[in-house]
Amino acid sequence: MNNITTVLGIDYGLKRIGIASGQTITGSASPITTLKQTNGSPDWPAIEELIHQWKPQALVIGMPYYLDGKENKMTKIVEAFCLELEQRFGLPIFKINEALSSYEAEEMLKKNTKIGKHNKHEIDKMAAALIVQSWLDQQ
Repeated sequence: MNNITTVLGIDYGLKRIGIASGQTITGSASPITTLKQTNGSPDWPAIEELIHQWKPQALVIGMPYYLDGKENKMTKIVEAFCLELEQRFGLPIFKINEALSSYEAEEMLKKNTKIGKHNKHEIDKMAAALIVQSWLDQQ
């Protein structure tokens, strides 16, 4: 943990993947972008480019659980995604419960922006930032 200064956070969804950065020195997270799933598969070249660009020492992945902490249908899908990330990039992966991160992100954005079908990608990258911020706060 001592040598981790930058992380990338991921809010994985079946249609979109929110990406955020986090800095352990400042303890802050920022939304970066939202990637679209391509034919039901992550955009691996775009993920690789983001890892190359940001040079994170670890990845923080939001794990979908029910509010009571039990797994749901997405949990195993995200576990498989984490395994693929680890195999492709060899970075440490920190998993954090993402319960309500998308809802919280949407509520934050509603205060400043009208959320509609054309800008839902904003929710995904903000949710990723909230996941990273939660992880940073725990360190």
